[in-house]
Amino acid sequence: MARTLAIGDIHGGLKGLKQVLERAAVQSDDLLVFLGDYVDGWSDSAQTIDFLIDLKTRQNCIFIRGNHDELVSDWLKTHKTNETWLNHGGISSIKSYQSYSEAQRKEHLEFYEALENYHIDVANRMYVHAGFQNHNGPEYEHHSTAFYWDRTFWEMAVGLDKSLKPDDLEYPKRLTHHREIFIGHTPVTRINRDVPTQMANVWNVDTGAAFYGKLSVIDVDTKEFWQSDPLYKLYPDEDGRNA
Repeated sequence: MARTLAIGDIHGGLKGLKQVLERAAVQSDDLLVFLGDYVDGWSDSAQTIDFLIDLKTRQNCIFIRGNHDELVSDWLKTHKTNETWLNHGGISSIKSYQSYSEAQRKEHLEFYEALENYHIDVANRMYVHAGFQNHNGPEYEHHSTAFYWDRTFWEMAVGLDKSLKPDDLEYPKRLTHHREIFIGHTPVTRINRDVPTQMANVWNVDTGAAFYGKLSVIDVDTKEFWQSDPLYKLYPDEDGRNA
C-alpha cells in the first residue's frame, strides 16, 4: 500500500538522506513530501539538489520551500551574500557550487523557484516548512515569508496548555484549520527531543540533522519513523552548522 512519507530538514546531508530513504524502504508508489531546507550545512548542498531533481523523475515527490532554500536561490540569482547567511551554512553551499556550470545553476534555480510554500493533502493534512501567522488559515497569509521563516507556530504548539481542547475559546485558531500539520525549521533538539515530535496537532520532523542530530522520515498515517545516523558521523571531517 502506498505511503505518504514526510522528510525533515536535510541541510546538505545527502549521505544521511540516502541512508534514511533506504532504511524506510521507499517504494516507487510512495509519496515523498520534503519539508524544506535542502541546503546550507554539510558539504553536499548542490549535490542534494541534483539528487532531488533526479528523484523527481522516478518518484512522486512534493518539495516544500525552506528559508535556506530561499537564501541559496537569492544568492544564485544575485551573487550577493550577507554575513548572517554565511555564518549559518551559506559558506558550505557556495563551496558545493564551485564546480557547477551556468547551465547547472540555472537548472537548480528552476528547482528552487518551483518549490511550494505549503501543501494540503486530501486528508486535510498540511505540510509547511515553518508555519503561518494568519489566524484564518494559510490561504489568507499576507506575508509568504512566514511559511518558511516563522518560528512562532512551533513555539505556540510547544507552549500550548495541554488541557485545552480545540473547541475551547482559548485554543489557538491557527491549529484548528487542519487535521495535522507537518513542519521542520526548528530542531526538536532545542526541547531535548531527538525524534519526530508531536505538540497538539503539529508534528515537527526536524531532528537536528544540520547539527548533531539525525535526518528523519515519518509515515504520516501510522507515525512510524526512520532515522539516519547522526550526520556528524557521516561527515566526520566537517562541522555542519556547528562551526
